[in-house]
Amino acid sequence: MFWYHSTTKHSYNSVRTNPNRLSWEDQPSTYKNYPTQYEKRKLDLEKEEDHFLYHIAGLTAKKSYPSGEYYLRINPSAGALYPNELYFQARGVEGIEDGVYHYEVSSSSLTLLQRIPDHEGLEPYFGYKTAMEGYLFLVSAVYFRSSWKYKNRAFRYCLLDAGHLLGSIEAAVLLKSHTVEMVYTIDREKLNRMFGFEGREWFLSGCARAVPIEEQEVAPIEFALSYVDGSRTFEPNPLIEQAYHETMQLESCRREEKAPTFTYNKTKLQETIFTRRSQRGFQEGAITKGQFNYIMDAIHQPVPSDCDEEVSVYVVINRVLDMPLGLYKEGAYIKYGDFARKAGYLSLEQYSLSMQGAVAFFLTSKGNNYQALYQKAGIIGHRLYVASLYMDIGCSGIGAYYDDEVNEFVENDEMVLYALAIGK
Repeated sequence: MFWYHSTTKHSYNSVRTNPNRLSWEDQPSTYKNYPTQYEKRKLDLEKEEDHFLYHIAGLTAKKSYPSGEYYLRINPSAGALYPNELYFQARGVEGIEDGVYHYEVSSSSLTLLQRIPDHEGLEPYFGYKTAMEGYLFLVSAVYFRSSWKYKNRAFRYCLLDAGHLLGSIEAAVLLKSHTVEMVYTIDREKLNRMFGFEGREWFLSGCARAVPIEEQEVAPIEFALSYVDGSRTFEPNPLIEQAYHETMQLESCRREEKAPTFTYNKTKLQETIFTRRSQRGFQEGAITKGQFNYIMDAIHQPVPSDCDEEVSVYVVINRVLDMPLGLYKEGAYIKYGDFARKAGYLSLEQYSLSMQGAVAFFLTSKGNNYQALYQKAGIIGHRLYVASLYMDIGCSGIGAYYDDEVNEFVENDEMVLYALAIGK
């Protein structure tokens, strides 16, 4: 998979010799809506389960610009392009008929795609042999929403944004004192056909917040949905399509069964989830060592999954009280120095973020399962958002950076996955 990653690297010269010109008349829609013949039910936030689902992918704010109005969501997305869609199976959930659903973001509604009987369901496509009570989530990507702007590099953003959506599920589940398991070994090919995606949308991952129903075996349900356009406009990208298909099959997966331990107050966590925003710049304010340690503990908690990949977290300390400046890896001190300007340069010269922020983060990996490791980076990024904002500290994800120069700075040859900055 290194061929795709190498092909989509940024460098000082590449961003100047290949300027990105957008075709505004081809701008894709960021909403997928099934036609009216499907049963739809608007979420009732007075109901516990509807309230829970809203805290995964709901709309939270509207911004008005001369070019039009834009809505922000609970989950962040590169360029506010939101390439990911959320589907789920509900079984034995109070107030929700057993079935397969699509979460319609634009209207905060649930679209019933397929009813399920007791003895059939999506469980076998997740690798489960028995019926599962609760939710089985599926995250897809309508990749042209992202490739319209980010071209060949867009597959990275689709995966990172999918990780943020999985992180949103994890955060919402914390409000119910439960945990989730990420499921990457889903049957992508069969599910893509059943949902009628026709190569313009793909499943990337699953997530289970469910418990087995003893002695209730379940067979794989079969259905064939008609294609529903998720972007309005479309232009195929052979490089991205090749990258997706070559990374569909995961190999030599290691299961992570340990559950994370977080110390959030539920009331404040709910407020944090709902009011999350991406910081557009920092004012060179410092954070405390206690705040930094709290955030680091949150992002280093295990991520339960059926295909866990190691992700290295490098940290540039710019302004943390009682901590020396310099570069750290996994909390261990590597080298001393004031690297604030360097971090800003490496982040595609976004100095107002990685230089003026208190801390800059660079995530790398030498893992083999590309889809799983990139989505894990997105989950870690989402945990960073939640923990930072919970501590009243701003956060911004940065998907663009000078790949090879980051490697030179942190002194490794791993794939650079993500950059983020926090501060005040």
